[in-house]
Amino acid sequence: MEAKIKQLSERIKTMRDKIQTEEATKHSFVMPFLSSLGYDVFDPSVVVPEFTADIGTKKGEKVDYAILNDGKPIMIIEVKNHAEKLDNHNNQLVRYFHVTDSRFAILTNGIEYRFFSDLEEKNKMDKSPFLIVNLENIKDRDIKELARFAKDLVDTDSILQMASAKKYYREIQSIFSAEIENPSDEFVIFFAKKITDKRMTAQTIEEFRGHIKKSFSDVLTDLANEKIQAIQSTLLVPKSESKEIEETPITEDKQQVLTTDEEIEGFYIVKSIVGEVLGVHNVSFKDTVNYFNILYQGKVTKWICRLYFNGKQKMIAFPDAKGAEQRIPMESIDSIYEFKKELLDSAEKRKQGKE
Repeated sequence: MEAKIKQLSERIKTMRDKIQTEEATKHSFVMPFLSSLGYDVFDPSVVVPEFTADIGTKKGEKVDYAILNDGKPIMIIEVKNHAEKLDNHNNQLVRYFHVTDSRFAILTNGIEYRFFSDLEEKNKMDKSPFLIVNLENIKDRDIKELARFAKDLVDTDSILQMASAKKYYREIQSIFSAEIENPSDEFVIFFAKKITDKRMTAQTIEEFRGHIKKSFSDVLTDLANEKIQAIQSTLLVPKSESKEIEETPITEDKQQVLTTDEEIEGFYIVKSIVGEVLGVHNVSFKDTVNYFNILYQGKVTKWICRLYFNGKQKMIAFPDAKGAEQRIPMESIDSIYEFKKELLDSAEKRKQGKE
């Protein structure tokens, strides 16, 4: 299943611009998705397209797909064009959910899949999904959750237990994110009262709002740095390999070395950070086929950091005390600012003549 999901993810990335209609979305994205979960999309006793979901006196209402087990729907699926946002399409699925025996409903545009159940009130679809999976940006944990819906593994009770926990996790994360971004008065007062005996006037609350935003920002940064340091250990280049990179003359076709705008932008960010230690006139670069080298005094043996911007994953690399190269993944060029401490440490070592 995992291999099929990942193949579909790559297929979506290459084909999405060619898919123009809702029907094309169904055939190119949704049916392969169901197939990857082990469902025979051509067996009408398993996957029923245009499943009838009559609502009261309104007959002929149909949901795009229903997944059956022993002749009864266990999942209903409503599909929209892949270019559509899903936020405004819950109502139709709510009506279908109410008149079927299904415990799970999926709203999808073939790329994003939103999974709903009736955790709050029996036979009434929840307003918010308990699971959201984006196939264009699929993660290992997403595949693990999707495996619960595979044909041979479906266990309603197990999924509902997971769904209940997931729903609360998502809501807690949403509240927490909002409070970090813009702390409410209640949130501020909760912390302030543990720290001070001051009366909770508007001025005191506003003062502590700033303290809380800064404190949480620092905490999150520290946690992120701990994660990065954990990743580093898996990306260490052996010392012998690092020395080989530095000491072996590079013979390359100059026409193959293309210095990009991103590399230049990265260089100026690094230069602005380490210039206070080394002097901006001492910071230069040498581009290679494999990486972009930022140097002290123009010497390749005194490299401050390396930027790997040519692959799918951007990385920045630093020399460690043992001469090994540490490569760390980055989300964007702006992530360079998060490595100010590492850059200044590296610059200081180069200035002191440590290689």
